[in-house]
Amino acid sequence: MSEKSHEQHKKEQQERLAELGDNDEPVEEEIETTFDATVEQGAQRLQRTFPDMLITGFFGGLEVGLGVMAYLLVLHETGNHLLAGLAFSIGFIALLLAHSELFTENFLLPIAAVIAREASVKRLLMLWGGTLVANLAGGWLFMGLLTLAFPAWHTLLIDTAREFVEAPLSLETAALAILGGSTITLMTRMHQGTDSDVGKIIASVGAAFLLAGIPLYHSVLDSLLIFGAIQAGADFGYLDWLGWFWYTLLLNVVGGVLLVTALRVLRTKSLVEKRRAQAPADPDAPHGDH
Repeated sequence: MSEKSHEQHKKEQQERLAELGDNDEPVEEEIETTFDATVEQGAQRLQRTFPDMLITGFFGGLEVGLGVMAYLLVLHETGNHLLAGLAFSIGFIALLLAHSELFTENFLLPIAAVIAREASVKRLLMLWGGTLVANLAGGWLFMGLLTLAFPAWHTLLIDTAREFVEAPLSLETAALAILGGSTITLMTRMHQGTDSDVGKIIASVGAAFLLAGIPLYHSVLDSLLIFGAIQAGADFGYLDWLGWFWYTLLLNVVGGVLLVTALRVLRTKSLVEKRRAQAPADPDAPHGDH
């Protein structure tokens, strides 16, 4: 192709892009808008103080406990895991509308902010560690109240938790944990893809149904069931929980980071590079409006 023909072809491409959208990046306009919102919200989460991170995570543990309570109620009354999984969505709706967080919701947004140089890895590790510990503390407290309030559920709670705490690390359990991490991270991505509260609620219901109805393995959600079972007098304890928790936690991260976050970052590579070029020298400096 001659230089003149190449220039003409490039001009035609630019004209075509102008017809398709207002942005000048080689991605769809909606993706660019979602990417900007993802980075900005991730940066906001990472710029909070550590006590704020802990408080938000603690409330997240309490509020997802509502979903566990609804799950056990429906399972106790009907014995139907699919209906119980649908009832569990109350917990995710509470998280969404109360602006609380689960540990596994903090993969896509904060990582996008770090890659775009809007925050540091140190802040990301603080968010992950603080949110995880606070989720577990809030969930432990909620399950203590639940076991006191509903002694008739103790046997069901112990039997349900036993399926997790006694599960050995295998290809099956690894796959369930990877899918658990990817499902909730994809839910976060869907939340970013719409401004509609109804759309976000539908995404939350769908993700909760899959997580609890199948069930998939989730380091925080299923820990609440195990905590409740231990408090209800199960013949297993916290060391048994740790034997299940460590690999579920790591594989949740694998699912959320590799299957969802990394692929989304690759999809928006040109936008990441542009954002990095505009990033401040100190990513931990306070951010204004972008």
